[in-house]
Amino acid sequence: MGKRVADVLIETLQAAGVKTCYGIVGDTLNRIAHAIDRSEIDWVHMRHEEAGAFAAQAEALIAGRLTACAGSCGPGSLHFINGLYEANRNRAPVILIATQIIRKDLGFQSIQEVDFKEVYKGCSVFCEMILTPEHAHRLTVAACPAALTKRGVAVLIVPADIANAAAHEEPPYAVHVPRPLVRPSDAELDEIAAILNKSDAITIYAGAGCAGAHDEVVATAARLKAPMAHTSRGKDFVEYDNPYNIGMTGIIGGSSGYHAVLGCDVLLLLGADFAWTQFYPDRAKILQVDADPTHIGRRHPVTIGTVGDIKPTLEALLPRLRQHEDDDFLATYVERFHKGQASAKAESVSGPNSTISGTYLTQLVNKHAAEDALFAADDGTPVVWMLRHIDTGGKRRTFGSLLHGTMAGGMPSALGLQKAQPGRQVICLAGDGGFSMLLGDLLTVVQEKLPIKIAVYNNSKLGFIDIEQKAAGLVPLYTDLKNPDFGEVAKAVGLWGQSVSKAGDLEGAVKAWLAQPGPALLDVKVNPMQLVMPPSPFVSPEAVVGMGVYTAKAMLQGKGRDVWEMVVENIL
Repeated sequence: MGKRVADVLIETLQAAGVKTCYGIVGDTLNRIAHAIDRSEIDWVHMRHEEAGAFAAQAEALIAGRLTACAGSCGPGSLHFINGLYEANRNRAPVILIATQIIRKDLGFQSIQEVDFKEVYKGCSVFCEMILTPEHAHRLTVAACPAALTKRGVAVLIVPADIANAAAHEEPPYAVHVPRPLVRPSDAELDEIAAILNKSDAITIYAGAGCAGAHDEVVATAARLKAPMAHTSRGKDFVEYDNPYNIGMTGIIGGSSGYHAVLGCDVLLLLGADFAWTQFYPDRAKILQVDADPTHIGRRHPVTIGTVGDIKPTLEALLPRLRQHEDDDFLATYVERFHKGQASAKAESVSGPNSTISGTYLTQLVNKHAAEDALFAADDGTPVVWMLRHIDTGGKRRTFGSLLHGTMAGGMPSALGLQKAQPGRQVICLAGDGGFSMLLGDLLTVVQEKLPIKIAVYNNSKLGFIDIEQKAAGLVPLYTDLKNPDFGEVAKAVGLWGQSVSKAGDLEGAVKAWLAQPGPALLDVKVNPMQLVMPPSPFVSPEAVVGMGVYTAKAMLQGKGRDVWEMVVENIL
């Protein structure tokens, strides 16, 4: 038999730039798996498909290329769904090959029959089934640019009999990925400039849309004498080499960014789609520039909303802006930011036998990690500590589930980052709950010989959920975790492993961990009572009352020691 549809599909993906495919082989995927084996695409055999989707989206984001995952019919391809929601929300160009039972059995509630179009329509920019061999090539070609240009997940559903069918001659369709530059009209730029030129209390709020526009954003801040806050996803792109930077706002941000945004007369919103309306100013004029028209004004009413890529937009806007001279507004918030940074960096431990805070661990990782390290953090306290205490310097990158908010993404994302960038140091900051959820793919790390470095923030609880329940006035329930010694678990499966519980041993352990040539895991017993403190004085009345009620209930239930530890760790 000559070329089959499976071969055409894989040849098309390879031509579109796919280097890696993550998945688990099985029944309806077997023919495609053999086509992958004959191609230049590297197959990564995962232990769970969800982890494969996390890994694929991380590779797609860091490498900027189409990355694939593939699953068998029914449960196999269903397991990808959480990771693909993550990928689609992160605008990662990922393609899923969701293989299906043979066509003649569809529609009869056959064993492992799943309507993948219905399942995946909420987390994809393209979702179609190949119905005949005659249009297999054309439909595969259509899926690739959809993922690349719309920046999201494309799902290609392939019945097993189609994959095994003889390929047909089709017209020479090819994958094209146009990348036009978009900026507002001259009239819109003039209108924006007129407002900016009349104000001396301007704050810039920069988001992930500022990727590639660092110099233009900083030049705009210099022209306007404007402090610049940034979103968590904008951190990597504007934080470094930026004297106007005042950090993040929001619950996990700092007070300088929070107050600069709320206290300005004009807020220049650049490539930011920050979701929480309480952190937007009520009376200021808001000028929003975003490449996605659907983002304009959807979080808060804006005075002017315009569509454009940030770099060419600012290049055209800068000549229209007058040089501002009054820097009082800027100086107030920059000074406040630097004081907060100095206070955070001054954290020390009371003695060699003292407990370890999550922030102290993160600061030591920041100190000793490579200057171009890639960081992937689990949702919860690890991602907060990463965003607050890892300095990027323009060479490092940080990755977390900041739009989807899912557990367990850290370690498999690190796996994908290492596949994409084999020469760079990749560090996973893992929560004990998230890490144990997809613990099986630690075996994939060993199997693929990926030298990722995993630090487990082991507080024996679901830390964020614990804080949420306390803030609601509840004594935490069902948040405790009975963990093994993860350092010993690592050794058992073939990694370097070590466990640390005393502050005096931590720095040496971090150095040894990062120096390992292969994969390594450091299990750190961190203080379970450390809270994520919001920017002062932003604490909702409900949270204040809730903490008070929790304290009273805990005391009445004989948990006074827990209350005292929480006070000592976070206040005294």
